[in-house]
Amino acid sequence: MSDIAQEAWRKYLIQLQVHPLRTKAITAGCLAGCSDLIAQKISGVKRIQLRRLLLIMVLLEQMTSSPWNNFFFMMYYGLVVEGRPWGLVRSKVRKDYPSVQLTAWRFWPIVGWINYQYMPLQFRVLFHSFVASCWAIFLNLKARSSVAIKAA
Repeated sequence: MSDIAQEAWRKYLIQLQVHPLRTKAITAGCLAGCSDLIAQKISGVKRIQLRRLLLIMVLLEQMTSSPWNNFFFMMYYGLVVEGRPWGLVRSKVRKDYPSVQLTAWRFWPIVGWINYQYMPLQFRVLFHSFVASCWAIFLNLKARSSVAIKAA
């Protein structure tokens, strides 16, 4: 193996250890994207269908990292931010997580579609960051316990 390939592999393995979920999600996304590009080329498509590729990427992200991000945020918020006991956090997550995740599955694909379809390239990160800020507000409100709301 060449030195460049060995170094890239070493860095990949480090990222796999340090950030396993993120690294696996990015790897799966890259592989899904590459496989779709290769399949399009093999099937004789004259022009690569980027919309199809973007759809695959959005769906993959929503099925892999989105559920974990929302779940761990709700756990973190209850345990660390509010300092609630494990039993209360667990019941809060059991109660509210399904609706949070369903909302995410309805919301984020539309955001991704708007971002890739209509946003000029120079505004995509800004648009996504703004929407992510709004999503963070939503998650904070959903993760807050009713006790914290009454105390405020």
